[in-house]
Amino acid sequence: MYTIQTNASGTRSIDVTEEHLLTIEKYALLKGLVPSNGIVDETTLETLKHNVKSLILNNAIEDNKDLCDLCFNVLYHDNMKVFGLKELIMLYVGWRDSKDEA
Repeated sequence: MYTIQTNASGTRSIDVTEEHLLTIEKYALLKGLVPSNGIVDETTLETLKHNVKSLILNNAIEDNKDLCDLCFNVLYHDNMKVFGLKELIMLYVGWRDSKDEA
């Protein structure tokens, strides 16, 4: 289990599991999400939420329990803000890189 900070002061956080990271990887949820200027903002967070919600609602995936868990536990968590999304992206990149090295 990993913990990401969701605000600059460090008073809020969200727990992220290996399963959440695998779900992000499985559906390539972060691919092309960050604009070419590299700025993660509220629009980026809303786009991610919308993309995941669309996958679930359009029944594009038969068994979407993993996506629902990701939404409930991470993306739609009360503490998830832009700062938290930046931390989630950095966690995912680091996790993916360490996985590739192994």
